[in-house]
Amino acid sequence: MNGEARLLAPLVPTRGYFPDFLTPAEGLLGMGDALAALRETPAVRLHDELSRLSTATRPLPSWIRAMAEGDSRALGRLAGVLQRYYEVAVAPYWSRVQGRIEADRAARGRALLDGGADRLLALLPPMMRWRPPVLEADYPVDRELHLNGRGLLLLPSYFCRRTPVTFHNPDLTPVLVYPVEHPAPRLTPHVPQERSLGRLVGQTRSAILQGIGVGCTTSELARRADVSVASASQHATVLRDAGLLNTLRQGNAVLHTLTPLGAALLRGARPAEEAAYG
Repeated sequence: MNGEARLLAPLVPTRGYFPDFLTPAEGLLGMGDALAALRETPAVRLHDELSRLSTATRPLPSWIRAMAEGDSRALGRLAGVLQRYYEVAVAPYWSRVQGRIEADRAARGRALLDGGADRLLALLPPMMRWRPPVLEADYPVDRELHLNGRGLLLLPSYFCRRTPVTFHNPDLTPVLVYPVEHPAPRLTPHVPQERSLGRLVGQTRSAILQGIGVGCTTSELARRADVSVASASQHATVLRDAGLLNTLRQGNAVLHTLTPLGAALLRGARPAEEAAYG
């Protein structure tokens, strides 16, 4: 982490409280919208949230104290550091991140369609447990969040690990950020994408790739491609090694979804470079 990136460390401790204004709802629309919303954070909110941070950690650096006192230049500096950090540390890998997020969203959407909210909540990652009408979650501190009819926004996160995260302020829109599943490393030699893509030649794998659609299990994929389940599983492994699909476990089954690269291959074009920033 370079000197500029180290400026962010006091704002996001490895555990415990961090300010809610760093994760604006506009972030769902993209990094540009998130930074625009951050720059418009009211001075009163900055003061309240940063003051709470200063009591929970060691004394804050002078530029953060200035931001807490309403210095717009300090807030602009933060936005600039976040933008540059994103460009270096996140954007180059965004296609992979987006693929895991979309795989999780597909699994949750399928659970909702198959069994309603009960099934959706019951199949969330194991650090969360649905005991109607309460959703329990592993959390560093004891806390209760009452929805009071407001609903709950579930956000899968590539970078969230071990425990979910929610806003500190209970008056904000209820949000639960939870970790996506990260596949375990395969105990086989890594196959370069170029070699794996070459193995796609042939009607069967083309049928497999096209059969995935918006997401399907291995059994469904086998029926769509008119092959055995074992064969469908083997072909899915090759496609996954090539970076063309994601596989996510859902209960006793697995759900396959296309990655951005896989979808682009079906369209006959690679993803546009700007997609890495979206």
